[in-house]
Amino acid sequence: MMRFGLLGAGRIGRIHGLNVAARGDARLVAVADASADAAASLAELAGAKVASAEAILSDAAIDAVLICTPTDTHADLIEKAVEAGKAVFCEKPVDLDAARIRRCLDVVAKSGKPLMIGFNRRFDPNFAALEKRLRQGEAGDIEIVTVISRDPGPPPVDYVRRSGGLFRDMMIHDFDMARFLLAEEPVEVFALGSALVDKAIGEAGDVDTAAVVMKTASGRIAQISNSRRATYGYDQRIEVHGAKGMLRAGNIHETTVEIATGDGFRSDPVQNFFLERYAAAYRAELDAFVAVCAGKAAPSPSGLDGLRAQLLADAATQSARSGKPVAIEVA
Repeated sequence: MMRFGLLGAGRIGRIHGLNVAARGDARLVAVADASADAAASLAELAGAKVASAEAILSDAAIDAVLICTPTDTHADLIEKAVEAGKAVFCEKPVDLDAARIRRCLDVVAKSGKPLMIGFNRRFDPNFAALEKRLRQGEAGDIEIVTVISRDPGPPPVDYVRRSGGLFRDMMIHDFDMARFLLAEEPVEVFALGSALVDKAIGEAGDVDTAAVVMKTASGRIAQISNSRRATYGYDQRIEVHGAKGMLRAGNIHETTVEIATGDGFRSDPVQNFFLERYAAAYRAELDAFVAVCAGKAAPSPSGLDGLRAQLLADAATQSARSGKPVAIEVA
């Protein structure tokens, strides 16, 4: 029975904590959060105890920790956890500063303990199936990868101010997915961004509508489209065009029911929130981390994957501000 400690009992921590509690081969032992109420609520549901982060990290009986705390705590907690002999799963990003990520990964490497980063979209059943079939050569040599990710509505402006910006906060998932599908590192990034959804987001120094084009050394292209507003629901689509054809994964609707009348075909709306859209992905992600903890697999996405996605996000932020392409030095 693998024993887990959870740092952070907010929205995402609650998902991971309850997923651990639902397993037959793992147990959530302890929960820590700055909010005593949040920690107590989750601990009661999961059959765990409330403890401080320090107590969880120092508990030799705890095999692994899940880090779901605010971004600016991630790197410090990762370092403390691996130095305490724990396997670590950390939500993205490791940090908003690439140099700090590199220092953190050095500590992880010296510890010999595994670190896995929470780019959950790799584990979505549809996206994972697309990637598998892509590797099997169904679409032929990859030419263009297209990733579309649009939220149903923008976050509060207070969140925007501390998020690091759309490219680092929202599009970083899509940078990771583009890398995952391309199977080759981008070497050039060009980005455009505007504040079209909410003027307050622009006034806070961020954008809410963005597009990025990336190119690899061999000439493969990836294009990413993001918006903080999709009036029709949570828009999550991927398309890979290759020499033999195209692989595509579309949106998931609330039901598969359609009605056809003289006015045309109509289907139910797409799912409206990431918690429901990626519920299966979060469970599969935990499956992968448990396998890592058991020594059956290497962590993927790894800390290096986290660094490379961050470098792309930084380059896109720079490009959007300068209006010029930015070259990437592969980490």
